[in-house]
Amino acid sequence: MQKNVNIPPEIKDFTVITDVAPITVPAHGGRAKCLQRLTRLKMPVPRTVALSFETVRAIADGDMPDLAALLAEFDAAPLLTVRPSSEDPDWGGPGAILNIGMNAAQAEALASDIGQDAAQLLYLRFVQSFAVHVARLDPDAFDTTIADNDGTEHIEKALNTALEAYQFETDSPFPQDPAEQLHAVLRSMARAWQGTTARLLREAKGAPADAGLGLIVQQMALGLGHGESGSGVIQSVHEGSGERMIKGRYLGQSQGRDALKHRDQALYLQKDARGPSLEERCPEILEALQGYADLSRRKLREEMQLEFVVQNGSLFILDGVRLARSSLASVRIAVELAEDGIIPKEEAVLRIPPQMVSELLHRQIHPLAKRDLFGRGLAASPGAATGKITFSAARAQTMASKGEACVLVRRETTPEDIRGMHAAQAVLTQQGGLSSHAAVIGRGLGVPCIVGASHMEVNSRKRTLTAADGRVLHEGDEITLDGGAGEVFVGAVKLREAAIGGAYQTLLEWAGTFKDLKVRANADTPMDAQTARRFGADGIGLCRTEHMFFEGDRLTVMREMIFADTPEDRQSALAQLLPMQRDDFEKIFEIMDGMPVSIRLLDPPLHEFLPTEREGLRDLAEALDKPLSDVEQRVDALSEFNPMLGMRGVRLGITVPEIYDMQARAVFEAIVALAGRGHPVVPEIMIPLVSAKREVEIVKTRIDAIAAEISVRSGVPISYKLGVMVETPRAVLRAGDISQNAEFLSFGTNDLTQMTYGLSRDDAGRFMSSYVQANVFKEDPFQYLDEDAIGELLQIGADRSRAHRPDVVLSLCGEHGGNPQSIAFCRALGFDYVSCSPFRVPVARLAAAQLALKSKLS
Repeated sequence: MQKNVNIPPEIKDFTVITDVAPITVPAHGGRAKCLQRLTRLKMPVPRTVALSFETVRAIADGDMPDLAALLAEFDAAPLLTVRPSSEDPDWGGPGAILNIGMNAAQAEALASDIGQDAAQLLYLRFVQSFAVHVARLDPDAFDTTIADNDGTEHIEKALNTALEAYQFETDSPFPQDPAEQLHAVLRSMARAWQGTTARLLREAKGAPADAGLGLIVQQMALGLGHGESGSGVIQSVHEGSGERMIKGRYLGQSQGRDALKHRDQALYLQKDARGPSLEERCPEILEALQGYADLSRRKLREEMQLEFVVQNGSLFILDGVRLARSSLASVRIAVELAEDGIIPKEEAVLRIPPQMVSELLHRQIHPLAKRDLFGRGLAASPGAATGKITFSAARAQTMASKGEACVLVRRETTPEDIRGMHAAQAVLTQQGGLSSHAAVIGRGLGVPCIVGASHMEVNSRKRTLTAADGRVLHEGDEITLDGGAGEVFVGAVKLREAAIGGAYQTLLEWAGTFKDLKVRANADTPMDAQTARRFGADGIGLCRTEHMFFEGDRLTVMREMIFADTPEDRQSALAQLLPMQRDDFEKIFEIMDGMPVSIRLLDPPLHEFLPTEREGLRDLAEALDKPLSDVEQRVDALSEFNPMLGMRGVRLGITVPEIYDMQARAVFEAIVALAGRGHPVVPEIMIPLVSAKREVEIVKTRIDAIAAEISVRSGVPISYKLGVMVETPRAVLRAGDISQNAEFLSFGTNDLTQMTYGLSRDDAGRFMSSYVQANVFKEDPFQYLDEDAIGELLQIGADRSRAHRPDVVLSLCGEHGGNPQSIAFCRALGFDYVSCSPFRVPVARLAAAQLALKSKLS
């Protein structure tokens, strides 16, 4: 029936778990190690044997350990259970098999102790379990339900039917020999772990392809019989909130996790108004369980769920697993373990995956919510929201003013849509990638956003949204977006509110003390600056001034400036914009309270401030008091074949210098106003899209002149730092020259990736998933920094700029700045800070802290 195991002599067939047994997680798995720890804590753990990864691999290959010797370790114990023990519990494994050794003789022997019906029922359920999970027979042939009031005759009939079905399906009687049963169970579980489906499932959870499985063979504590007998689970916190409480269930005359399967019949643990409790029935057992739960928390340094059995009044602890928990509970548990002195603060910070922090900032779809999937797109900005569909930014603003929640749906967004994005609860676009306009602005605003929903059809004229299956939604219909999963649902889906509590704030405060790389925010408005401060940003790394021009009447004045026929008319329009920008800068400087603020001068091409649809052109003609034909001609004249490579950035500042003059004046006048109130400010002015040293010299000369003029006129000394945004490959290669006139270089990896790859970040979403699936690119380079190519450019730029100016400040301010992998790369290059959207600042702070802590440990 069995062969002696043929494995290396240094690997023992099995190990009895004792205080001093050589049990390790890499060799035997987490469950085996946890059971040894519980044993060391003097908990009443039944006798247990561990089979190592190597032994289980041998079993899968057909080599079985010495089962006679293994069974002898249990001193003729009637029944056994086998459980999986993988290195990481999240990797899963085959289900536990209970009551191995159950046969006709055992059923007869147990009848005097637990009653004939219970013994026969135990035998029946073992036959069913063995047939389905070990012999892999058709479950329908063994699907027999026994009610509580079914008598002996009915149970015997069901048992005989199951035994006959087993023999019919296998051409052999049900095995009565415990060794033969154990042999089959071990082989089945070992081979199940090696199966393709199991391997793919665990690899999806991060397990290596060669991940091993250990097996635990444990003496059964029945939970059945005379006296108080049953089974249950206990934990010390709520898995959803992390709140300290005794939670769990207990079910008399039961085994395994029956108490959780049959909650309506199970007892609460503590006294509860909803029903009877174990505390009322057996207070001494609950007291012992609470002691073990507290002991495991203190000594195992973790919140555990303990599985227990009561056998005729005696308590046994069968297993302990790390409590599965929500993101909110994970943070609270880690912080409270540190505050109680059980783990150091550094370990608490290291225990929380950075992306988990992001989940807590936004509403999420309730895990138990019913949902009707309408379609999918790219998950561009996390969080969930419900609202009525609207297809225009203006309509979104109108609905918001009436208190109506809306979702802005567009083929793709433009800068003109920013006001609507502010007003909407969520944004959905048919086109665009993860660094498209909608995605970047959505993340900055903290608004759930899905882009690249190419299988849906947006028709703004008919005001319809059509799914791939032909279903049609109209303006005003309600939908729910899950921006973290990229899913759109019909109707209102139940949501769970954001959960930023005291533990969350404490964790981020600790992270702030450990990190050695500063994290700034991309913040364009006073409201953004407030958000950045609330999330602990070390300043503003990118203030995109163009976003200030899309608010209220400012857009009309901006358009007047664009349509100006003479420099005088242009100056007149800019004079109206000056106080608006100055007030914004004043508010931002005041909010940041001495923290650095890097202001990027106007970057986008002017046509982005103009309408594209006929209705908008008609409104513009009316506002400017010009014929519609003149407006259309001017818009056509400003359009470019490739605007992202055309008249934008510093090229705009040199060609139409009045714009940058106005912005510099607004910055310096804001400094003067704050200086009068006792708030000195040293701003950072950043020139976008630079390619040549001379571009910086031209702009710097004009800004210096304006600073000197205002300083003389006001009597306030003005100083500022000038820098450039490195977004073109040429700027990288000439970083040494450029840095001679720049005190800081901020690498804008959104445009740098776009220009290096020759890809439009707004259009790449149409084919990027196909490229990643075909392994052309490992990841979407607009979402994950390409360390091979873009990383090499960052290295070149850093080296060449430092060679000419050792004190140059270096940073990354693209969307990659909020990605932990990118942060690690920037830290390795010695950058001074990264900058990301305000809602990604907590993620970046935690990632930076973990990198610093890990470097100290290595």
